[in-house]
Amino acid sequence: MKQDGETASDSDSKTDPAVTQQGTPTDDTPEVLNRALSSLSSRWKNWWVRGILTLAMISFFFFIIYLGPIVLMMIVMCVQIKCFQEIIMIGYNVYHSYDLPWFRTLSWYFLLCVNYFFYGETVTDYFFTLVQREEPLRILSKYHRFISFALYLLGFCMFVLSLVKKHYRLQFYMFGWTHVTLLIVVTQSHLIIHNLFEGMIWFIVPISCVICNDIMAYMFGFFFGRTPLIKLSPKKTWEGFIGGFFSTVVFGLLLSYVMAGYSYFVCPVEFNSDTNRFMVDCQPSELFQLQEYHIPAVLQSVISWKTVWMYPFQIHSIALSTFASLIGPFGGFFASGFKRAFKIKDFANTIPGHGGIMDRFDCQYLMATFVNVYIASFIRGPNPSKLIQQFLTLRPDQQIHIFNTLKSHLTERGMLGNGEGV
Repeated sequence: MKQDGETASDSDSKTDPAVTQQGTPTDDTPEVLNRALSSLSSRWKNWWVRGILTLAMISFFFFIIYLGPIVLMMIVMCVQIKCFQEIIMIGYNVYHSYDLPWFRTLSWYFLLCVNYFFYGETVTDYFFTLVQREEPLRILSKYHRFISFALYLLGFCMFVLSLVKKHYRLQFYMFGWTHVTLLIVVTQSHLIIHNLFEGMIWFIVPISCVICNDIMAYMFGFFFGRTPLIKLSPKKTWEGFIGGFFSTVVFGLLLSYVMAGYSYFVCPVEFNSDTNRFMVDCQPSELFQLQEYHIPAVLQSVISWKTVWMYPFQIHSIALSTFASLIGPFGGFFASGFKRAFKIKDFANTIPGHGGIMDRFDCQYLMATFVNVYIASFIRGPNPSKLIQQFLTLRPDQQIHIFNTLKSHLTERGMLGNGEGV
């Protein structure tokens, strides 16, 4: 019998053994590390396990950066699928005893539909030349949104047909569960890929700032932490939060300075139709060219400098690192609240000492949205190459109309003589 105000999830989680089993901590540390660290206390053992595996993950991150943007995009796709699986499995484990029809099948089908839509939009946007050159791709691109909607409708109808009278409420609950998961995971990973195509620096710096903040907040909290920060995450402390903030801002400035000098990192990722390959070669914009800035008079007496040479991107990096250290952790707090609601310690046990993939990326998804909005609001302008590509796909009469309009506009502004052609 449910008490007043108690939801289905609340009452079910009290009796479902799956929730209790998930909440039971297990030691998933590799046996080699267990033997090597057996003489240490549990606190220091956990510190060494987390540290060793963090270094391993950072090394892997540098390796995939070396492999280039396409591999990075594939890794983002794999991470997205694993995060989706971890969240969906929590819902399935909580309600598996009800044997909900088609729940997992429909969840993966909707994931396929949403990815088809988002990646189709990306292909059309960034590989426009390739799409227009191949007839099948041109047809798929032209009707892409209709096909995506038709695929979703098929899944929607399958869900309606799967409804069982005694499970109505739970089935609609899990339908919402799947769609919220898609919103959180797939949409954000799509934005990460968009950030990547703006230039690898817009991908690497934000992700690195979140990683730095996570590591430094843990380090400051481990050695100096005394004051609890938030009840949702009892191990988080104000000392770790503040120490992580200042460390991340400094780290962001230094990393940005190093990366802004290389065209490989700052140039947008573009598809070259002549070589049929991705290109990251360009003339860096002013954002990535050293400029001289005058230091305020108040600070000149302290540091004895009147001017400093910086990349403009470094100023933007302060905004990115500030968000990563002050707002980004709230993605982790949200994940902590979610796990507490379902009485689980981690989303999974994929990475010993760290939990699941989602446990490592809970802050990254929030950061991805911010970076995408930041670029759209303060950085990105009209793209001439994309405008030309779209212009070339128009009918001849439409092209002539645009030509005449542009010519009249330039003539009125005095940029073109009456007898001159464009």
